[in-house]
Amino acid sequence: MSPSCAAPPRILIADDQPDLLDALSLLLKGQGIEMQAVTSPDAAIAALETRAFDLLLMDLNYTGDTTSGREGIDLLSRVQALDDLLPVIVMTGWGSVNLAVEAMRRGVRDFVQKPWDNAHLLATLRSEIEQGRARRHRDASLRRELAEALTIQKRLLPQQVPQIDGCELAASWQPASGVGGDCFDALRFGASRLGLSIADVVGKGIPAALLMCNLQAAVRAFASEAVAPRELCHQVNRILCGNIAEGRFISFFYCFVDAAAGTLVYSNAGHYFPILVRADGGVERLETGGPVLGVLPHAEYEEAHVALSRGDRLVLFTDGLTEARNGAGEEFGDMRLVDAARVHRACSAPALQARLTAAVAAFTGGETQDDATLIVLAVDEG
Repeated sequence: MSPSCAAPPRILIADDQPDLLDALSLLLKGQGIEMQAVTSPDAAIAALETRAFDLLLMDLNYTGDTTSGREGIDLLSRVQALDDLLPVIVMTGWGSVNLAVEAMRRGVRDFVQKPWDNAHLLATLRSEIEQGRARRHRDASLRRELAEALTIQKRLLPQQVPQIDGCELAASWQPASGVGGDCFDALRFGASRLGLSIADVVGKGIPAALLMCNLQAAVRAFASEAVAPRELCHQVNRILCGNIAEGRFISFFYCFVDAAAGTLVYSNAGHYFPILVRADGGVERLETGGPVLGVLPHAEYEEAHVALSRGDRLVLFTDGLTEARNGAGEEFGDMRLVDAARVHRACSAPALQARLTAAVAAFTGGETQDDATLIVLAVDEG
């Protein structure tokens, strides 16, 4: 919860000394600053949950522990978890300066010693209120930009995955927060032919999303029935190497599926090896290719041809699935994904995608930690 920039400043004061609260009330009354006072850490949290404040002025010691400052440090952690943009100033006696320094290391904006100088206190409050409002304004602007970027990013992805004769396709894309660095595409070439791509841009946020857009535009410009996967990787890599920032790169996989001929041709540019689960439960990893995109302008890429049979399932994914962690810090891992794909290989493409997503969610407790993209291609049974 944040206050309006047009509203008069409002501060919350947390201290258990009535005389001090009365003195602050008299000081602030004629300064155009609205004040609310509370006398305990729990009351401070309750106030922050119900009203918007420009600043919290708080003591570090309360009736439960009048000297150590631990109640105040604990309150600070609770406040930051609730509103990490709220400026916090601590009040301290002459003998508690070390506590104030510790609080500043934990994110407090400033501290005021008791007894305070009125002019200095007012100047500090006004400065932090102004800076706090500016930070909130910047944060709100950034959130709007991220929301707009996410909308654009979603529109660039396939709004409805195309289907071809002889196969069924399902896909999901889930950014961890805001815009993401994952992308996928599915390009239909006639009744039974399809180009599939999946990529993971290193990093997150708007820079990764912009790079993803460049990649997607390049793929769509070069992809066709006449362009082999290895050549597409070569051309896209050449373009990206000319405009990618240092330290960034993209893992990428592209394949061309001809369902009528029962063939899949692919090239893997440093991406997590897709899983091809055969109808009999056998598993193959699609590893042939070359280095990640955007690093080596003269990199060469190889391609491989794979025969597709009835009942086969192709699973493409990004590391948001396999590197998802549970509460103990353990990763979901490749083998769990492979095992789940084998167990549910008889499912349709949408059902298998849902089962794999559910398996990851059950392992992590439902928490999304990284961008996650999943594509499932199911070859018809008959």
